[in-house]
Amino acid sequence: MPHEIATTNGQPAMMYVGETPWHRLGTQLNEPATAAEAIEAAGLNYRVDLRPLETEEGLPVPQRKAVVRSDSNTVLGVVGNSYQPVQNHQCFGFLDSVVSDGQLRYHTAGALGQGERVWMLAKLPGEIRIKESEDVTEQYLLLSNSHDGSSSLRIFYSPIRIVCSNTLRVAERRSRGQGVSIMHKGNLSSKVAEAQNVLGFAKRFYDNLEERINRLAHHYPSRKQLETYFETLYPDTPDSKNQRVKNIRENLSYLFENGRGQNIPETKLTSWAAFNAVTEFVDHHRSTRGKTEDEKISRRFESSWFGSGARLKAAAWSAALEMAS
Repeated sequence: MPHEIATTNGQPAMMYVGETPWHRLGTQLNEPATAAEAIEAAGLNYRVDLRPLETEEGLPVPQRKAVVRSDSNTVLGVVGNSYQPVQNHQCFGFLDSVVSDGQLRYHTAGALGQGERVWMLAKLPGEIRIKESEDVTEQYLLLSNSHDGSSSLRIFYSPIRIVCSNTLRVAERRSRGQGVSIMHKGNLSSKVAEAQNVLGFAKRFYDNLEERINRLAHHYPSRKQLETYFETLYPDTPDSKNQRVKNIRENLSYLFENGRGQNIPETKLTSWAAFNAVTEFVDHHRSTRGKTEDEKISRRFESSWFGSGARLKAAAWSAALEMAS
C-alpha cells in the first residue's frame, strides 16, 4: 500500500537540494548537506524505542514488542524479540562509513507513513556521459530502512539521469549487483565493515552500467521492436478493448520521441530513449490515487523509488537490454 511523506512537527519529513524536484515536497537546501544537516532538515531527528506489548486487558504478549516513535509515541510496528532497531542517525553513519573522509553529502532524505520507513540519497564522485553528449547519468547511493520490521536496511545504487531527473532502477541478476542488505539482528556496529564494501561494489556496478547504457544508446529499435517492448511492459488483457492499456502504450510512444531529454541527437530514437520513456512515465505521468494533489505526488514518489513503479523500471531495463542484444 502506498505511503505518504511523513510529518515531523507538522512539516513534511523530507529535504532536497537545489531546484524544486518533480515531487515538490520537503525543505529546500541550497547545498548538499552533511549527515547532521540532513537529519535536521528532513525531520529525521527522532528515535525509535522497543516497548513491551500488552493486550487491552494488560496481559503481556510474549515474544513480541512494539516499535514506538519517541517524539510522538506513535506505534510504527510490532516485531519479534530478536529485532534490533537501526536509528536514523545510525543509517547516516552507515553511509558515511563507505567513503574515506567519512562524510558524504546528501541530496535528499526523508520518511514515509508515520516515520516507519526512511531513506537518504548521497552522491558519489563520477558520472556516465553517453557518446560525449549532454546525456549524463550521475551516480548515487540510496539507503532505505524500515522501523516496522517490514524490510532490512538496504544500501543500493541509484543512478539518476540529469536531463530529466529520472531515477533509473536497474536490476542485476546477482544480489551484490544491487548493494548490501543488513538484517535488524545481532550486533549492528559489527556490520559497518559490510557497509564499507559498498563502495567497491559501486565501482564495478557503475562500470558495468556504463557499458550497458552505451549498448542501449547504440541500438536503434525498429517500430515493431518498439511496439513489442511497450507491449511487454503493458500487455493486452483478456478484454482486448482495454483502452487504458492502449492509452499508456501511446503515451510511452509519445515520450519516446518527445519526452524530457529525448531531443539529444546522440541518443534520440535509441533503446536508451525507449527505456527513459518508461522512467519518465513512472516518475512524472503515471496515474496515482489520492484526495489531494500533494497526496498523489507523494504516492507517486513512493511508488517510483520503492514500490510498483520501481519494479516497472527494473522490468523495463531488462527488456531494453534484451531488445538491444
